[in-house]
Amino acid sequence: GARAPVDPFSRKLLFYVAVAWSVFQIWIASPLPYMLADYIPLMNDTHTRSIHLAFAIFLAYLSFPALKGSPRHRIPVQDWVIAIIGAAALRWVVQTEQLGTGHAVQQALPDIDDSAVVLVLCGDVPMVTAQTLRRCVTGAGNGAMAVITAELSDPAQLGRILRGTDGAVRGIVEYKDASAAEKAISEINSGIIAAPAGILRDLLAEVRPDNAQGEYYLTDIVALAVSRGIEVLGLKAERPEEVLGVNDRNQLAVLERRYQLERAGELMAAGATLADPSRLDVRGAVTVGADCFIDVNVVFEGTVVMGREVSIGPGSVIRDSQLGDGVRVEAHTLVDGARVEAGCSLGPFARIRPGTQLGEGVKIGNFVETKKAVLGAGSKASHLTYLGDAILGANCNVGAGTVTCNYDGVDKHRTTIGDGVFVGTNSTLVAPVTLGDDAFVAAGSTITGDVEKGELAVGRGRQRNVQGWVRPGRRDRADED
Repeated sequence: GARAPVDPFSRKLLFYVAVAWSVFQIWIASPLPYMLADYIPLMNDTHTRSIHLAFAIFLAYLSFPALKGSPRHRIPVQDWVIAIIGAAALRWVVQTEQLGTGHAVQQALPDIDDSAVVLVLCGDVPMVTAQTLRRCVTGAGNGAMAVITAELSDPAQLGRILRGTDGAVRGIVEYKDASAAEKAISEINSGIIAAPAGILRDLLAEVRPDNAQGEYYLTDIVALAVSRGIEVLGLKAERPEEVLGVNDRNQLAVLERRYQLERAGELMAAGATLADPSRLDVRGAVTVGADCFIDVNVVFEGTVVMGREVSIGPGSVIRDSQLGDGVRVEAHTLVDGARVEAGCSLGPFARIRPGTQLGEGVKIGNFVETKKAVLGAGSKASHLTYLGDAILGANCNVGAGTVTCNYDGVDKHRTTIGDGVFVGTNSTLVAPVTLGDDAFVAAGSTITGDVEKGELAVGRGRQRNVQGWVRPGRRDRADED
């Protein structure tokens, strides 16, 4: 899921920031800071930790898409903003001693205003929705405490919600401290709590580690709030899957499949037909038109927009691309950072790389690779071809085995091809080179110079036939006789 930016600036920046981070780590691990303490002030653990986290946040948001719809072949403005703000403005707090969830929240409270609503989240609950979190924050907006709960058929060893006869939340009991009757309760605590900072501060000061774990439980503040007359809202998640936690790779895989089934459901509701909703991966934002068909084992990454009646073959990967109406992507084709107009056919086994723009009705066949290539309407490259840094006009035909030689070992160069050009099989076009409209390149040619409009270009050695020639193997056998 990492980015592969195509612009040189972003690539160099990511490289040099990573190098700078590595140098910083070597610096603080070496004796140099102490040897040069008279000239460079020593940094304490808080300073070094903050710098480490600033590097990490900056690199994370630039190396990986920050938002659901962020592209992978470039770094958009919003990701730059998030990376810079995250590195410069966020306050990081580390719980040095692991004394429980209540103790962890206490470490973050000193710099928070009493009137601010604090939302406590769990890092192992990936399915929770923004809507549920908004409900939680809103519930705590009037001096109350809000707790997200869920009804599970198998609550396992999760904390149980205790309610009174009136249905109001009275407390939370951890599984290890629960009685048999309490363990039979199916409503569980998700670990997501919201409350004003002032209330949290006061309640956490009263929490004691009087439990089987010997820890300061955050959940103890619920019963303390009730005893003080503070309203505690138990808000059930709309779907129990939202609050399921991840404790191992198996649970992570199970939730990933649930997430993907939800994305598949959204695509089908929007008008797409899926050959098998359980064999689809959506790793970004996908928009589909009516009557699209998506075969098995298709992967969508970044921002993908498909028009009407688009067909995606099995095993294909579509990344940060726009596909027009009626586009057919055959099996095992990669489309990355491309704009594909209506009626195009791609693959099977084609690779469409970033910067490719295909006009209406273009055909890219099996084992064809394009990179920063623009093909006009009706042009086709049906087999075994590489088109890099090339501009082709309309209705061109590029024969099998054709290669645009765009790199001279130092710089990239462009091949420009006009309308109606025919390039014969196994031709090599050495850029920079221009082929005029209706030019014809004979099969097997190496073209190093421009070809004018309507001209035939033949760039190959003249054929010579040798009569009476004997194969080397046959001569050897004749000598033995």
